[in-house]
Amino acid sequence: MVFSVLINLFVYFSLVFLISVIVKRNDIADIAWGPGFLLISLTSFYFHERSSIILLMVFVWALRLSFHVWSRNKGKKEDYRYQKQREQWSRFFYLRSFIQVYLFQGILMFVISGPIIAVNSQPRPLRWFDFFAIVLWLFGFLFELISDYQLNQFMKKSSDLMKTGLWKYSRHPNYFGEVVQWWAIWIISLPYGLIFVSGPLLITLLILKVSGIPLLEQKLQENPEYQEYQKKTSSFLPWFPK
Repeated sequence: MVFSVLINLFVYFSLVFLISVIVKRNDIADIAWGPGFLLISLTSFYFHERSSIILLMVFVWALRLSFHVWSRNKGKKEDYRYQKQREQWSRFFYLRSFIQVYLFQGILMFVISGPIIAVNSQPRPLRWFDFFAIVLWLFGFLFELISDYQLNQFMKKSSDLMKTGLWKYSRHPNYFGEVVQWWAIWIISLPYGLIFVSGPLLITLLILKVSGIPLLEQKLQENPEYQEYQKKTSSFLPWFPK
């Protein structure tokens, strides 16, 4: 099962890389992120209650996320992060893109998907904490969905800083919802998936310390209004503003 997952991920990201070369946009890697997890879920799928629940969760999450990223990027230039890479990597851009963007993303995806593979490899009946995890996942999904929707609607009308709705209680409510969903999936993988806690830990680390919140806040750091927003509003966990 693990070998099949790795082979499919390599083929998948090789194809995505070729498409990126054709369309000259490396930010399609962001659109490919969600479907990659769906591929892992399908490759390792075992026809069982818990496996079916996980597959449904990943399908709904991946479909929404990919559509959200696609609609956000539609009609715009390539994301500034990838434009910067084109300048820095120069003539080695395609080689480094394939290794450092696509293959590396596949490795991250494989580690994060540990709980999914654990569920599919160890079928067992549903227990009480599975139902708790389902409710927790729904909470995280709705939190992410609503916060993204609120931000999209706000940006259609204003270029100011979003500080209302769920964004009043967290500077990154969509990321909070994302992390909650992955911890919920890990709970469903218990007790066999205990060693795969590296999955939700990794996605949490990436969002809090690497490619999520730090990149966004660095971009907005020079904005005086955002500095004031930072002082009053929780960075990640939703809480009442100061």
